Amino acid sequence: MSDPAAQNAPTTIRPGDPPVAFVNVFTVDPDDQGRLLDLLAAFVEETVRRMPGFVSANLHRSLDGTRVVNYAQWESAEALQAMLAHPDARPHLQRITAIGRGDPTVTEVVSVHPR
Repeated sequence: MSDPAAQNAPTTIRPGDPPVAFVNVFTVDPDDQGRLLDLLAAFVEETVRRMPGFVSANLHRSLDGTRVVNYAQWESAEALQAMLAHPDARPHLQRITAIGRGDPTVTEVVSVHPR
């Protein structure tokens, strides 16, 4: 499904670089968590990766099976909005929202506290 090298490339998080992060926390039935992760990964691989302004996407799952978190970085809020409005995104978004209820927000990194 995914490029193994891309899977191992680290996401860099620094204040102001990239300008925006799209964080979407999905609530999902534990029986559908794996399916939602597969749908999100397919969306990134088939559509999002080729959109102008896309930087990275990171998918997380809660250990109790009830949440999936998408942390995506974009060069601008406008690039993110253009991707969400793109006709190629619609079928993916319909399948995703049919099984997971999202709570999206656009953010900027304010500070990072490494170990």
